[in-house]
Amino acid sequence: MNWDWDKLQEKKNKRRNGRVPPPRNDDDQLREEQDRGDKKNDRYLLHGSESAGGPNPFQKLASVKRPKKGVVILGVCVIAAIWLLSGIFIVNPDEEGVVLRFGKYNRTVEPGPHYALPFPIESVYKPQVTQVLRSEVGFRSVGQSSTFKQGQVRTIAEEASMLTGDENIVNVQFSVQYKIQDPVQYLFNVSAPEALVRNAAEAAMREVIGNSEIDSAITDGKLKIQNDATALLQNILDRYGAGIKIIAVQLQDVHPPQEVIDAFKDVASAREDKSRIINQAEAYRNEILPKARGQAAALVNAAEAYSATRTRNAEGEAARFDALRKEYDKAPKVTRQRLYYETMENILSNSNEKIILDGEAASRALPFLPLSGLNQAVQIPGQPPAPTGSEEKTK
Repeated sequence: MNWDWDKLQEKKNKRRNGRVPPPRNDDDQLREEQDRGDKKNDRYLLHGSESAGGPNPFQKLASVKRPKKGVVILGVCVIAAIWLLSGIFIVNPDEEGVVLRFGKYNRTVEPGPHYALPFPIESVYKPQVTQVLRSEVGFRSVGQSSTFKQGQVRTIAEEASMLTGDENIVNVQFSVQYKIQDPVQYLFNVSAPEALVRNAAEAAMREVIGNSEIDSAITDGKLKIQNDATALLQNILDRYGAGIKIIAVQLQDVHPPQEVIDAFKDVASAREDKSRIINQAEAYRNEILPKARGQAAALVNAAEAYSATRTRNAEGEAARFDALRKEYDKAPKVTRQRLYYETMENILSNSNEKIILDGEAASRALPFLPLSGLNQAVQIPGQPPAPTGSEEKTK
């Protein structure tokens, strides 16, 4: 406040001279008492600063005017608006929003724009629930470095060494693929979800390998081991309430210790040779047996056909003979003459050349036997072939 020191001095002089001031009301008296108190403070500060030999800083403060009330209200409103707008947040399509109110779970929101009360009332976590995460057990993927090239792995012996059911040591390297199923459980039930998945996967795989034999783990039992380990690991994580869903457990490498790996390779080669020979034998058997069965069936069918043919022919000849006998009994002479004609027709129809002579010409003709045609002797069915003329001369 600005003080009029001249007026104060004038009042003091009037008091000293015995002049009585005019009567005042209560408000003037209260204002005068406040002025007296402020005056004492100003005197103290003024004399103190002057005694120290420096300027009085409170003289400058007294000269500064107080800000207006409307400006203060406007500033407060702007700050409050900025604070309220800070509660707007956006959840991406691959995320879910988990809202906490004073540190306690309140709600879960879907992807899109949302609003939460600004800090410190509410806070938002946005875990990626669609992202497939990967955990490695028994090995670690190593990037490009001075020791390992890109794409190589570093074996963790204490994680990879496991004991099988037949008391053999085997090194197992596998990976686990998982994703977030319940974001609330994933965020607040466990403090280190990656370490939990790795430790639980190692425990589940040790139990499954402990119930399996080494031959099954190295050769054809890998698929069953993967399925059993997946089911057991999911059961463990569900009991912990981790909010994690196991997608797959994949065996990367299963091999015996380095000291006995050569012997295991020899055993595996012998098993492969055994399987190859068995497969070859089964293939040969599958090829021969159908052929033999087909040939046997063909012979049986041919014999049955021949039997049926001979039986039908015999029955037909017998029926023909019976019918002919009946006709012969009715007209013996006519039937005899017809049989003669039919027989001569069959005989003459088989000859290539025919010479017909009447009785008088035939009696005067000289019989001639074509010896050149005898070389092509006719073979009688059921008898050996007749010898030719050259063969008879040789004999």
